[in-house]
Amino acid sequence: MIEIRIDDSSDPRLDDYRSLTDTAGRTRDDVEGGRYMAESFKVIERALRAGHLPRSVLTQERWLPAVRELLHDDDETPVYIAADTLVEAVAGYPVHRGALAAMHRPRLPTVDRLLREAEAQSASPRIAVLESLTDHANVGAVFRCAAALGVRAVLLSPDCADPLYRRAVRVSMGTVFQVPWARFARWPDGIDELHDAGYVVAGMTLGESAIPLDALVAESPARLALVFGTEGDGITPCTDRLLDRRVVIPMTGEVDSLNVAAAAAVAFYATRRPGEE
Repeated sequence: MIEIRIDDSSDPRLDDYRSLTDTAGRTRDDVEGGRYMAESFKVIERALRAGHLPRSVLTQERWLPAVRELLHDDDETPVYIAADTLVEAVAGYPVHRGALAAMHRPRLPTVDRLLREAEAQSASPRIAVLESLTDHANVGAVFRCAAALGVRAVLLSPDCADPLYRRAVRVSMGTVFQVPWARFARWPDGIDELHDAGYVVAGMTLGESAIPLDALVAESPARLALVFGTEGDGITPCTDRLLDRRVVIPMTGEVDSLNVAAAAAVAFYATRRPGEE
């Protein structure tokens, strides 16, 4: 690592770290710029373990020993060291998690490759499909549930929020690096790809003709794709028409539905396979 102390917030070497709270701008710029942000030592460590490469690291003086342990001695990654106030001025919020790393964004696999890899890992794979989720925290939470409960992959509609946005990565606790994911080129046309690969496509919905989750569990399809719709409106009508099953989690207490991440946790746990606990 190359240690560089910076005392000017306008230093162009800090451009990767500017205005991190600007969700729309950062998402667009990070994707087009081929980067993402990893926040906290645990998340950075998991990114490195997954083979992702850092562009640079931004930290404060007191965290420098931990950064040295995190990076290899022969690593030539620039490590920018700055005062708390300067880091906050650049990032747009107080950074208390030790370090930020600007990482090179890895190339995503194709949906076909991801499905083949899921099949190679399990004779009865389960995957999650996220349609048009807009909240990065929900995306990150779904990935964390998927990692914990044996879901082999996550597939996204083209307009779904970015799993590598800083908040999604942080909420996932770095499990976005652990669970393989890909984006459909077109949606809901991608459901045809799932059918061709032998998946039963089950949408979590409050719509008519929905069966209880227990009924899907009893059916135990060999290959299962669980679809979760956007916050608020849920699964779109054009997607709903293509589903093999419509599934509901029965509710009590005059509650009609769960947050999408909570619903995903329930569905992933209920449909788990032997050996995935």
